[in-house]
Amino acid sequence: MTELNEKALLEALVVAARAAGAEILKLVEAGFEVETKADQSPVTICDRAAEKVILAALADATPSIPVIAEEEVSAGRIPAHNDTYFLVDPLDGTKEFVRGGDDYTVNIGLIADGQPRLGVVLQPTTGRLWAGIVGEGAFVEEGGTRRPIHTRPLGEARAAIASKSHYNQATDDYLSEAIGLCDHVSIGSSLKFCIVAEGKADIYPRLSPTSEWDTAAGHAVLLAAGGRVDGLDGRPLQYGKPAFLNLGFCATAGWAAPPIGPFMEEFGGGGDLSEGA
Repeated sequence: MTELNEKALLEALVVAARAAGAEILKLVEAGFEVETKADQSPVTICDRAAEKVILAALADATPSIPVIAEEEVSAGRIPAHNDTYFLVDPLDGTKEFVRGGDDYTVNIGLIADGQPRLGVVLQPTTGRLWAGIVGEGAFVEEGGTRRPIHTRPLGEARAAIASKSHYNQATDDYLSEAIGLCDHVSIGSSLKFCIVAEGKADIYPRLSPTSEWDTAAGHAVLLAAGGRVDGLDGRPLQYGKPAFLNLGFCATAGWAAPPIGPFMEEFGGGGDLSEGA
């Protein structure tokens, strides 16, 4: 995919994400009911409607690239794919969303050769959108204006961003023992990647499972902004794993953090993935 095509594709993803976000807000205004999926995670008509918008947009923009989307996978529909495909989470942070929170996102990421290549993350309630192409840079768009973003250098005073629903003892141990004295703030969804990408935090450790569609878009934005995301062993987090499952990861502003593997708690059945990233 050429640089020009990637830039054009990113613009198409921006349009698709904003259309999906508008659909979510319209349905929130009308009211919706919450269902429970087979894995006991919540789902709403908003998730499905937003995904439908994105699938249609991607089919129009790049019909040759398969799309692996959360609700399609839940329904047993996984397209044949090679090393290049989209990962879509139409509404990341559903648990907080159904509680009336605003820290949920629309996520579209492109995977190539096991790594995120480009991605878009939208927060519908604020209209803020983060996007980036790995190797080309990242930006935040708000109120019709775009500005470039970049991770910040690591200083003595360190700030962590962590999961709102999945902050556990292992995470606390990791931050205190491996990273040192470190303030942390908890927030839902893939917004955590974007906060690190904007230079507002240094590290985001996730010591519990997520699905690959939860992380792909935010991962791409963070890489494009100069950050990194490592798996349990401290090596770059890979995509295309069995069941599209991340066991854990650590995202930083670009510096190599100690591996999280030794701090991981045992978990059963994949855990609750409803907060997503």
